[in-house]
Order: sequence, then structure tokens, then C-alpha cells
Amino acid sequence: MQDTTAHRKKIVRYSYIKLIGSSVFVSLICCLLAYSLKHITGYVQEKIAEGVLNWDPRLFILLPSVGITAIYFLRKYAFQNRKNKGIKEIYTTLETRKDHLPFFKIPSHYINGFLTVIFGGSTGIEVSTVVATATVGNQAYKRLHPAWAYKTELICAGVIAGVTLLFGSALGGLLFAFEVIARKYNKTLLISGISSMLVASLFVHYMDDSPLFNFAAKQWQWQAVPFIVLLGLIAGLLALYFTKIVIYAKSFFAGIKNNFIRVNLGAITVGILIFFLPALYGDSYHGLGEILESSLHGSINWLYFLPLLLLVLLKPLAAALTLGAGGDGGVFAPSIVTGALLGVFFAQLCNHYLGTHLIVINFALFGAAAMLSAAIHAPFTAIFIIASIVPSGYLLFAPLLVVSVIAKILAKRIYPYNVYTYKEVAHS
Repeated sequence: MQDTTAHRKKIVRYSYIKLIGSSVFVSLICCLLAYSLKHITGYVQEKIAEGVLNWDPRLFILLPSVGITAIYFLRKYAFQNRKNKGIKEIYTTLETRKDHLPFFKIPSHYINGFLTVIFGGSTGIEVSTVVATATVGNQAYKRLHPAWAYKTELICAGVIAGVTLLFGSALGGLLFAFEVIARKYNKTLLISGISSMLVASLFVHYMDDSPLFNFAAKQWQWQAVPFIVLLGLIAGLLALYFTKIVIYAKSFFAGIKNNFIRVNLGAITVGILIFFLPALYGDSYHGLGEILESSLHGSINWLYFLPLLLLVLLKPLAAALTLGAGGDGGVFAPSIVTGALLGVFFAQLCNHYLGTHLIVINFALFGAAAMLSAAIHAPFTAIFIIASIVPSGYLLFAPLLVVSVIAKILAKRIYPYNVYTYKEVAHS
């Protein structure tokens, strides 16, 4: 009996060692994949936007059509008309051991995410990266015989590496995998997740340690708490508007049978919005950086507030139209950007008309965390990701926690599903 127990423990230990090795291997591949997609997309997106601004801004109207039309033809001919359904397809894979993410999803999401964003589609590469890296993990599960027992673990290992590389937040990647992808915790998930997280952390440290924005967070004051709570409630409602508009857009465009009309109706509408508000171009991180810069130095009057309010309301619409027309992406970047713009608008409005002294960069981060938390129902993911996108972000840990939890609770109480889970309800 004692020999049997010892032998069983030895087998378990050996399987854990194989799981760690497989997770490290998956993480390395996914780090390279996410790093290349992030930097190539960012560079090309900026160059195209600058070129169009200098040459003829009217080209903004047509550019999203170029990207989404290219995706349509790639999907039809290169990827044999097989569709990408985002994070929903990861859930489908995890629900059954026999169902797998096919290999083509790595190049299809990589290329389609790249094409969507560089030509102005108003979303980001985050969901494209998440599904591509999940597919790497799924393929490792299929091909590495020692890993046959650990499908969810290896999918999460890939996702953790991808999200860590995008935002420089290892804990954000780990928590996203637990809160959104696996939606559970256990010992083997922790072993695999921590292994992947450590590899991705080292990769970020040596290869990609600059934050998304260079505006340092500042020490916050307790007097700001009522305003933080109010911002969390507003962001929760705004996230709900975003969720509903994405669901409606996908349903509306799915009902258009003519492919030419479906692609161009959405894409040209996005192009027109970008023509009038260039900050809507692509993932909008560059535009958000410029707005944060101007908020530190620019003069404040009603002409300052109008474009900000339009961006807050229209970024979710532009993202929904991009996704409905067939662009590849998700709600990550639009949620972060919309929430940050809401935070800037809110803080500047209070400072200008109520005589408060709210710190604009801090409220931009509070808004971003609240909106992301409410949009994906993952407050802890939102806290760590947003704290990592600027220097000194962890100074704001307590208010980020408050605003993220409030926004998520409000949004989920009014409407219990997000853009990742609503289709599951439709099929039940």
C-alpha cells in the first residue's frame, strides 16, 4: 500500500514537471507572437495615419474598407470561409475535450488583427492576440503527448503570455486567464499559469519594458473618493452601452446578406467618423496620448469638452461598426481608451465648473479601469493592467480597486452578460 502511494506521488510529480516544461515552451512561442504583432501593428498604424494626414485626410474615409475587404477575401480564399468568433470560440473549445482551436486561427487572427488596426478599424489587437495564443496552447496540448491531461492549463499559459506582452502586466495576464478564460482556479492552473507568467515577465523585462504611456500616475487624495465612486457608476453605464451596441451591430450586420454592402456599410461609416475625429483611428492609443498631453497644457473651454464628449460616445460605436463589418478585434482597447477619455472629461469638467483639483491623469486611469472591468466583468484584471500602462500606476491601487468593482457590479446587475458570454445565452 505504501509503495502504491509513493508510486502515485512520483507520477503526479512527474506530470507536474512535464506541465511546467510544456507551459514554458508555449509561453516562449506566445511571447514572440504577441511581441511581433504589437510592435509591427503599432509602427505601421502610426506611419499610415501620419501619411494620410499629410497627404489627404479624406483617404481616412476609405482606409477601413481596404482592411476589412482584404480580411473578407483572406477569409474566403486563404482560410476556406472559416469564421473567427473571438473569445467565444475559446469557451467552446474548453467545454469539450474533443473540440480544438484549429491551427489556422494563429495566422488568421494575427493577420486579420493587423489588417483591421493598421487601416483604421477602431479596435485593437488584444482579442486577436488572445485567440492566437490560446490556439498555440491548444496545439501544444494536441501535439505534446505529456500534456494530454492539461488542455485548459496550456490554453491559459498561451493567453497569459500574450496579455503580459501587450500590457507589460504579468499579474494582469494571469488574472485575465483565471477571471475571463478558465473562469476557475485550481492547482494545475496555478502551476501552469505561474510558469508562463514568469517566462513572460522575463521577456518583458529584457525586451519590452517601456509602459504604454509615459504620463506618471500621481499620489491620490481621500477627498477624491466621492468623485471616484461617481466615475465608477458612470463608467459602468457607459460599458453597458458599449456591450449593447456591439451585440446589436453584430446582429444587424449578420442580417445583411450582400457581402459588399455588409463590409462597406460598416467600414465607410467608421472612415467618416475617423475623418472628423482622427483620434478614432485604429486602437486610438496614439490619439489618447495626444489628448492626455493636451490636458496637461491646453486651455479649457466648452470647445475643449465637445470633441472629448464625442470621442467618449463614438469610440464604442466605431468599434462596434468595425466588428460588425467583419474586422478582427474586441473590446479591450476601445474600453481602455473610452474609459480614459471619460476620466479626462469628468476630471476637467469638475475642475473647470466645480472648482475641484482632481488629477487628470489619475482620473484617466480610473475611467480606463472602470470601463474595462465593466466591459469584460474582470475587475482584478483591469486593476493590474491599468496600473501597468503608466509609470507609478500602483500608487493608485486602492482607488483602482474601488472604481473597478463598482463599475463591474453596476454593469452586471443591470445586464448579466458581456460581449464574450451573451451568445452562450442565445444558444441555451
